[in-house]
Amino acid sequence: MEVHEYKFKVLESHLDTFGHINNATYLQLFEEARWDLITERGWGLKEVQAREIGPVILELNLKFKREIKNREIITVVSQSGDMLNKLVMTMHQKMIKENGDVAAILDIHVGLMDLKARKLIEPTSEWLAAVGYK
Repeated sequence: MEVHEYKFKVLESHLDTFGHINNATYLQLFEEARWDLITERGWGLKEVQAREIGPVILELNLKFKREIKNREIITVVSQSGDMLNKLVMTMHQKMIKENGDVAAILDIHVGLMDLKARKLIEPTSEWLAAVGYK
């Protein structure tokens, strides 16, 4: 599977009262990385709206490994995983600090949803290409 990297700088707006990234913000930043991944491969918001099909997260497991503080540069590494069945695939993401330490790990189950019918559909070849699935 293809690997995608997304870099960002931690900003004050990402922080909680303890001075490190707020737990809910981790999910937002991981999502930004996934949108960057699919947008670079031709399946951004415009495409989701035009086709009326798009990604939906079905399950997630987030592990916090190392503290991330203000103004650190972080790289989110995203990689598609296995198809669990004909409708659901896995994706693995990591937040990596500049020193190479893994700060957080997110494992998700994702499906492709028909936004009109409000149900999962089998992934199209274009969608699989957008998420780097080979």
